[in-house]
Amino acid sequence: MEGILPVYKEAGMTSHDVVFKLRKILRTKKIGHAGTLDPSVDGVLPIAIGKATKSIEFLQDAGKVYTGMVTLGFSTTTEDLDSEIVAETFLTQPIEAHVIDQAMQTLEGDIIQIPPMYSAVKVNGRRLYDYARAGETVERPKRDATIYEFKRTSDLNFDPVTQTQSFAFKAVVSKGTYIRTLAVDLGQKLELASVMSQLTRQAAGGYTLADSHSLTDVKTQMETVGNIDDWLWSIDSAVAQFKQVEIDDVVWDRVKHGIGLPNDQYPRTDDKIAVVYGGEVKSIFEWSERKDQYRPYRTFKTE
Repeated sequence: MEGILPVYKEAGMTSHDVVFKLRKILRTKKIGHAGTLDPSVDGVLPIAIGKATKSIEFLQDAGKVYTGMVTLGFSTTTEDLDSEIVAETFLTQPIEAHVIDQAMQTLEGDIIQIPPMYSAVKVNGRRLYDYARAGETVERPKRDATIYEFKRTSDLNFDPVTQTQSFAFKAVVSKGTYIRTLAVDLGQKLELASVMSQLTRQAAGGYTLADSHSLTDVKTQMETVGNIDDWLWSIDSAVAQFKQVEIDDVVWDRVKHGIGLPNDQYPRTDDKIAVVYGGEVKSIFEWSERKDQYRPYRTFKTE
């Protein structure tokens, strides 16, 4: 079994839970996921199976699309609704829509984020959430992120009882972006406590919710059909962002033994290219300044 399976991860389970369950359902061990989703978040989780696990880094590099809710008026330890309130800014009147929209616009483009303490980022070999659970503090590394789109997608809902204000949003972001932190960053722009109150990942790795299957569906398919072949995407789909270069039999005989592409036939065009033989991507090659040629970077198949 080999390929990419876009899975719909339900809220309430970890990404590791999905992989653990799929290993049992599909009766195979070589499975990995591309891009962790927090337990409270639902949405697309690309799963790589078999040799396709070698494509995970490329799936993770692709941008992601989210929809969710931001609530203004309070903040929490985890920057979502999974923990206790640590700050409150009671709203006596609603914030005007144009003020929120302008603040969201200022967060579009290249930004620097500080990941939340309750995250899987490693510092000195330990994950930040391990420090947080132990009541320890540590300097968190700054991370670059690109916000391609951050837009409000609903009317504003002001609650005079809780003195909070909520609205829906859409965010199109680069690898490594923390949407929880983006919600908090927006609050800071407005000088208000804020939190991400709901989140769904609509697309990741080039796959959408419409492409995805629940664990229940996968289990049923295996029990009734015996395979999920019709649901698997090829490795080619995971590296669709790279220019494809077709090679002939002679070059393929060199490539499958780890030899670089002759630079007189394949001059530099991009940093990385997808090498195609027999109608399918066999490997990703990267340009080597030292060798002045494309060299193997990640090989998927040698037959």
